[in-house]
Amino acid sequence: MAQSDHRFVVGLTGGIGSGKTAVSDALGTLGADIIDTDRIAHQLTGPHGAAVAAVVAAFGSEARTAEGAMNRDFIRQRVFEQPQERQRLEAILHPLIREEALHQLQQAKGCYSVLVIPLLVEKQGWQTLLDATLVVDCDPDLQVQRVQARSGLEKNQILQIMNAQANRSDRLKTATHIIENNSDYPSLLSKVEDLHKTFHQLAERKRLQASSY
Repeated sequence: MAQSDHRFVVGLTGGIGSGKTAVSDALGTLGADIIDTDRIAHQLTGPHGAAVAAVVAAFGSEARTAEGAMNRDFIRQRVFEQPQERQRLEAILHPLIREEALHQLQQAKGCYSVLVIPLLVEKQGWQTLLDATLVVDCDPDLQVQRVQARSGLEKNQILQIMNAQANRSDRLKTATHIIENNSDYPSLLSKVEDLHKTFHQLAERKRLQASSY
């Protein structure tokens, strides 16, 4: 974004099953604008999405479902079995995701913006947009339990996904703010409300500093 853009932007990240969506949904309810790169990716690869044709051109007709969406099961297997295929997929998706995320940031009207980026630590280039980095953290065993409950994936599949992501220590090192999600939802919501107040104050401070120039 341009140097004259004075909006406060929080990058939100965390491992699979950590609770990123619960945190971002709560922040959105409290007044933040939420730009979720996973949701953007699903739109791009959904039925007749903007990325589907390029994915099919790169991976073949099996990469498209009968409904015209990207075949996620087929692609998931390809990228885990052949790491170089992950790079091909990311080369297609990431520029489109970033373009749409920037567009949504420019349209944001809330008190501050939250960019939900699961691969914030792994992928360079997002940090220049951020004023703060919020990491949602929880015990790895709890991550596995949550993902099994919602997806039905086998434990070894979940561990494979977790191992492909940044490790917990590296993720926490990037954080300006950390929210622990090892308990129940009311406990999480209380922490989110406190963080919202902090981000709202920081956003207002940035706006006032910018208006003084």
